[in-house]
Amino acid sequence: MLKLHGFAVSNYYNKVKMALLEKEIPFEEVLATPNRSPELLEKSPLGKVPFLETEKGVLVESQVLMEYLEDAFPQKPLLPADPFEAAKVRELITFMELHLELVARELYMAAFFKGTVSDEMKTRCEKLLKRNAKAFKRMVKFSPYIAGDSFTMADIAAAVHLPLVGMATKIVYGEDVLADLPIRDYVKKLGERPTLAKVNADRKQYQEAHAAKA
Repeated sequence: MLKLHGFAVSNYYNKVKMALLEKEIPFEEVLATPNRSPELLEKSPLGKVPFLETEKGVLVESQVLMEYLEDAFPQKPLLPADPFEAAKVRELITFMELHLELVARELYMAAFFKGTVSDEMKTRCEKLLKRNAKAFKRMVKFSPYIAGDSFTMADIAAAVHLPLVGMATKIVYGEDVLADLPIRDYVKKLGERPTLAKVNADRKQYQEAHAAKA
């Protein structure tokens, strides 16, 4: 059985977890947090999560895991059959992760963990995010899904990444850089899917348990 290593607050972990649930692939969850221990580095070269244990070995990087699941378990596909349309879905995922989530991640310490971020970094991120959000608006469809009329892995990526980007920028700048997009209603509608409902419930349970321990 596949083993997904990570923790329920990680958006990249939840991305892979939701794909597994959508495709109805049996898997086991193994709690793991990023660290540099020899044991973890043996499986994940940078000590990062998520990573996936398969019968043939370990795979790292969330989008690699998504592509592996799509190839190894073609039932309930999360990519269009047409090569161009499939590429457009991958394009959206790459854009969200490189030009929105990765940039906004620089703000997470200040937004979510009571840390600090330099004024220089805040200024840089705000400029990039505003520019990139305008570009993203030209790419998405929301008709009703982010890439068109079918649910794809781009919707999974959007469900776990876009709310974080919106929340982080709202907290740090007092303004959601994605406010011009119908993200709130879109994610709320996606939340009606049993798979995302489970991912969100598990994340909440993890957060509450972690808070109780703290």
